[in-house]
Amino acid sequence: MGDVVLEMRNSIKDFPGVRALDNVNFEARAGEVLALVGENGAGKSTLMKVLSGVWPYPSYQGEIYIKGQLRQFQNTRDAEAAGVAIIYQELNLIPELTVAENIFLDRQFTGFGGVINWSKLFAETQKLLDELHIKDFKPTDLVKELTVGKQQMVEIAKALSKKADILVFDEPTSALTDTEVAALFEIIHKLKQQGVSMSYISHKMEELQQIADRVIVLRDGKTIEEVTPIAELTLDQIISRMVGRDIKDMFPKKEFQRKEKVLEVKAMEVDHPLLPGEKKVKNASFCAYKGEILGISGLMGSGRTELVSAIFGALADQSRGEIYLTGQKVNIKSPQKAIAQGLALVTEDRKRIGLILGQSVLQNMTISSLQTIANRWGIINASKERNLAQGYVHQLDVKTPSLDVAIETLSGGNQQKVIVAKWLNTNPKVLILDEPTRGIDVGAKVEIYNLLNKLVENGVTVIIISSELPEVMGMSDRILVMCEGEIVAELNRKQATKELIMEYATGSFRSRKGANV
Repeated sequence: MGDVVLEMRNSIKDFPGVRALDNVNFEARAGEVLALVGENGAGKSTLMKVLSGVWPYPSYQGEIYIKGQLRQFQNTRDAEAAGVAIIYQELNLIPELTVAENIFLDRQFTGFGGVINWSKLFAETQKLLDELHIKDFKPTDLVKELTVGKQQMVEIAKALSKKADILVFDEPTSALTDTEVAALFEIIHKLKQQGVSMSYISHKMEELQQIADRVIVLRDGKTIEEVTPIAELTLDQIISRMVGRDIKDMFPKKEFQRKEKVLEVKAMEVDHPLLPGEKKVKNASFCAYKGEILGISGLMGSGRTELVSAIFGALADQSRGEIYLTGQKVNIKSPQKAIAQGLALVTEDRKRIGLILGQSVLQNMTISSLQTIANRWGIINASKERNLAQGYVHQLDVKTPSLDVAIETLSGGNQQKVIVAKWLNTNPKVLILDEPTRGIDVGAKVEIYNLLNKLVENGVTVIIISSELPEVMGMSDRILVMCEGEIVAELNRKQATKELIMEYATGSFRSRKGANV
């Protein structure tokens, strides 16, 4: 590792009713990956937003030194000019623009009269995509037509295009496939060799052990562990420092007796939105029962999200199939009808679909269940609404100064908890969670898992989609594996291994017989 290139001293950042950073200190060196870990709300992302100029000086207290020089950033452009680039957990792209335009926004290659040199723009973008081994989309593709995972790769390419000396990754792999993660790690290793200093925020502890050199632990806005070489700490030691306690069982799955069939889906198909005649979901049939957690696994783009979106009525115009609830055929043509039938869906894209960012925590928690807190004239009982929301704040340990702050001021993990609470308020018969713990810290994950156990115990049928194999294996009673739009395997808890799931998910099972569907 090289010289110290970044120092942040005595960093303090206050929000109404809460101190997000409390005299945090850390330093980063050239040619290293510094892991920054902590629970949601610990201050990790806030610290990086101070560094990147999102919170301009003097809205925070403290000092930032870049290569020994005191710097004061008034905005993100100041930070970028000083060699700082950040890849945010939440996507910051313009959907209506192309991949190339998003990557080089405000830095387009222009010629005489300010005319954009489109050939050079697209060529430079393609060069970046090649470095990341990205072949699933082109520089000319519109961002709105890409999956969340592909959009995340656009964000990564955008940051790399700035040739920064100090690079911050904030949950960069939360929506990436294993192949995309491997490509990103290869890039990170190359950047280390070039002397780039990288700070890496992730709740995926296994990732940190693969690529990080040192670790800094934050808890409640304070530095708990400073410059420990990550090789000196076990995974359990890192987790216990993050949450302030030992977590003995990462996946506290409880066994329940499977009861009656609650949901049955027959021959569900979903048309491809961009390719006429092609299908994103092909002839998918399955059942879900009371007393179980049903997992759905598969690579990004395998049709998992489209399948549950069709069941929830969100893709009514491009899907067809039969849905039965407790033995009765139902016609679900909209999310409103799905909710009325007792279905709830926690979506994978919380920022764009799951939340109304300008509204308060209270409003986001109760928006799907207003009929339960309103009188017959439609007037909301404010006291009942507040008590309902406050109960879930305590139950899910949502870290928020109050119910009245804007949801966008909360950390990503706490936003996710609010989404879960929103759907629990509807008292669903079937709760579908698409990437339920994406961006959530280890302690909060265990809280969510315990909540799922409680819901199953209380008679709710739970379906989880997850890209994290340990999660889907650790919490599911049965696992459906999807590949290229088809359900290609059904595995029980004892059968499921990482190797077997990946064999089905990648399609390599097709080279032999015996697919269990």
